[in-house]
Amino acid sequence: MNQQVTITAGRPFPMGATFDGEGVNFAIFSQHATRMTLCLFDDQGHEYLLIDLPENDGHIWHGYISGLRPGQQYGYRAHGPYRPDEGHRFNPHKLLLDPYARQVSGHPIWHTALMGYDVSAKHGDLTFDTRNSAPYMPRGIVVDPTFSWGEDQPPRTPLEQSVIYEAHVKGLTAGRADIQHRGSYLGLASDEMLEHLTKLGITAIELLPVHAFLDEQHLLTKGLTNYWGYMTTSFFAPEPRYMATGQIAEFQHMVARLHSAGIEVILDVVYNHTSEGNQFGPTLSFRGLDNASYYRLAESPRYYINDTGTGNTLNVNHPMVMRMVMDSLRYWVKVMHVDGFRFDLCTVLGRTETGFDRNAPFFQAIRQDPVLSRVKMIAEPWDIGPGGYQLGAYPPPWAEWNDKYRDQVRAFWRGDVDTARKLASRVSGSSLRFDHDRRSAASSVNFLTAHDGFTLMDVVSYNDKHNLDNGEENRDGHSDNTSDNMGVEGPTTDPDIRAARALRRRNMMATLLLSQGTPMILAGDELGNSQGGNNNAYCQDNPIGWVDWGPDNTGEDPEFLAFCRKIIGFRNAHPILRQKRFLHAKSRLIDGVPDLFWRRADGAQMTDADWADPALRHITLELRTASGTPEYASLEYALFLVFNAGPGLLVTLPPTTNGRSWVRHIDTARPYAAAKPAKPKTRVRANSVVVLVQEALPGRK
Repeated sequence: MNQQVTITAGRPFPMGATFDGEGVNFAIFSQHATRMTLCLFDDQGHEYLLIDLPENDGHIWHGYISGLRPGQQYGYRAHGPYRPDEGHRFNPHKLLLDPYARQVSGHPIWHTALMGYDVSAKHGDLTFDTRNSAPYMPRGIVVDPTFSWGEDQPPRTPLEQSVIYEAHVKGLTAGRADIQHRGSYLGLASDEMLEHLTKLGITAIELLPVHAFLDEQHLLTKGLTNYWGYMTTSFFAPEPRYMATGQIAEFQHMVARLHSAGIEVILDVVYNHTSEGNQFGPTLSFRGLDNASYYRLAESPRYYINDTGTGNTLNVNHPMVMRMVMDSLRYWVKVMHVDGFRFDLCTVLGRTETGFDRNAPFFQAIRQDPVLSRVKMIAEPWDIGPGGYQLGAYPPPWAEWNDKYRDQVRAFWRGDVDTARKLASRVSGSSLRFDHDRRSAASSVNFLTAHDGFTLMDVVSYNDKHNLDNGEENRDGHSDNTSDNMGVEGPTTDPDIRAARALRRRNMMATLLLSQGTPMILAGDELGNSQGGNNNAYCQDNPIGWVDWGPDNTGEDPEFLAFCRKIIGFRNAHPILRQKRFLHAKSRLIDGVPDLFWRRADGAQMTDADWADPALRHITLELRTASGTPEYASLEYALFLVFNAGPGLLVTLPPTTNGRSWVRHIDTARPYAAAKPAKPKTRVRANSVVVLVQEALPGRK
C-alpha cells in the first residue's frame, strides 16, 4: 500500500491509540527502549508502514498521525538491548501488541518465530532470533468506544443484598439452540437468558475472564483450547472469540441489557501475570516492550519470580505498570460500564518486597480512586508465593472468596466428624476471619462450587476426579474435593441414590442462601449440570465445560431449579439473612435481646462441652437483626434455623411474644410443602434444613 504518512509529536496522554475525529494519537510506555517503531497494517494483515514515534516524555513514546480512522490495525517494534542476563529482551524483529489496545484482531498463531530467541540453539533464551513474527501475531485495532448508553444506570446493589452468579460467557449459552448468537456477548444479552437470570433471582453475574487471552501451544497440539481464559494478552480488549459481529459494542450492549434487568456485571480479571510465560515463552507484548519494568524478576534477572504458577508475575509495584492496571480498571467501569471485579490470585497485587501487605500501594490506590472505590472489589485471597494464603486479611472495602466456607459446608453435609462448630462459624459470617477494621459482614463471598472444581451435581456424584479428557493422564486438578458419590460413582438410575443426591444438593444450596455473607452460585448448578467428574475443565470448550440446559432448558433437575428460585427468593425477602453487621450474640439496644442464640435441640443454650462433641451432627440457631443496626434499617423479629446432618430431631422452639408464632417456611425434606405454623416441639427430619419465621398469624394482634 502506497500512502503518504506524516507523523507529528502528538501527546504522551492518553495511553494507547486514541482517535480524536481527525487522526490517531499513539502513546506507549518503555523505560529502557532506545527507539519505538509504530507498524501499520492493512485489513488483510499486511504491514505497509513502519515509522518511529518521534517523542519521548517521561519514558512514554508518542506521535500523532492525521487521517487515520477507527479500524486501523497496528503494532510496535521496540529497539533496545537484548541482554537477558540483565533483564532486557528487546528484539525489533518481533511485532508487539499495544498493552492499551482496545481491540485485537485475533489470537497468535503458534510458530517458533514468536520467540525472541532461537529455540533450536544450545544456549536457548540467551540467543537472538531475527525472524519476523508479524505473520503470526494479532494486531491492535484503533476503535472509537463511544456507545449510546441511553438511560443505562448501574444497579448499585449493596454487597449484603447481592446474590452472585459465576458464569462463562460462551459456556452459559453455547448449549442453547434457541438463542441467537449463542456463545457470545450477544447471546448472554438475549431475552431467554435475561428471563432465566431474573426468575432465578440473582443480582450480579460474575464473568470468567473476558480480557483477550492466549491459547497455549501445548493445548492446541492436543486439540484443546484455553477455555477459562486465565492467560491475558490485553487488559483493555474484550476477548474476540465471544464477538458475533466483531464489534466491542457487543460487550457494551450486553452490559446495558443486564443492567436493564437489574443485574450487575462483575469481571474476573487477571492482573497477576500475562500470557508470555517464563524465559522460554513467546514475545507478544510486555516482554518485548520493557521486560525489566513489566515483570518482577529474580535476583538473577534472566529469570522471573513465579508467585502465580504461570511462569511470570506482573510488577504492579512499578508506577507505570500500576498506572496500566488502574487505567484498565477505570476503562472497564467508565467506558464499558461494568460494576465490579474479582481479582485472580489477588495476593500477588498486595505483595511487596517484604511479603503481603494489606496496605500495599495497589490497595491504597483502589481505595482513593473516585471511580474504583464505588464498585465491587472481590479478592481471590491467595497465591503460591511465601505466605500467600491471606483469607480475611484484605482491607475494606474488599470482599473475598471464602474457600473455607466451601470445604466446611461440604464436609458437614458429607457427615465428617467435628464439623458442626465449623459450620456454625461459616453460617454466622466467618467473623473470626472478617470482623476487623469495620469490614462488612458481607465481606465473605460464600460458595459451594466455582469454575475451578466439581459442579454441585458432581460433588454428590463423584468421589474422584475424572480429568482424562484434559490430556494429562488425570494428574491435573485437585485430588481432595470433599465430595461424596452417595454409593455409586457417576450417574445412576437407582431412585434412592438419586433422591439422596437431590436432598444433599438442596441442603447445601439452602445452607449457602441462609448464611451471613455474600452467596455465589456457579452457573448451571441450579440446573443439575454435571461435568462428568472433571474438576479442572479449563481446556474443555465443548459440552463438558458448557452448561447443560437439557431438552426443555430446565436442566437435569427442573425441581431443583424451582427450589433454587424459592430459596433465593426467601433470602431476598428476609433482611435478617443479608445483614451488613456481624452477629455476636450481643444484646440489642432496642429490646435487650441478643441478636444470636445457639441452641441445643431441647431448647437449652449450647455449652462449650456441646460444641466440643465431635459427633455433633446438627446446629440450631435463632437469628435477629444485629446489635448496632440503626433504627432506619429493615427490621424483622426472628428466624429459627436448623441444619441437621444426622438422624431426625425433636426440636424445642424458643418462646414467642406479642401474639407471634413460629411458622415453618423452608423444609428441604419437603421442599414443596406450604408454610404452616409449627408446634412448640417440632420434628426435623434426618438430613434436612428447616427454617421458621416468627410472625403474627391472621386474627392475632
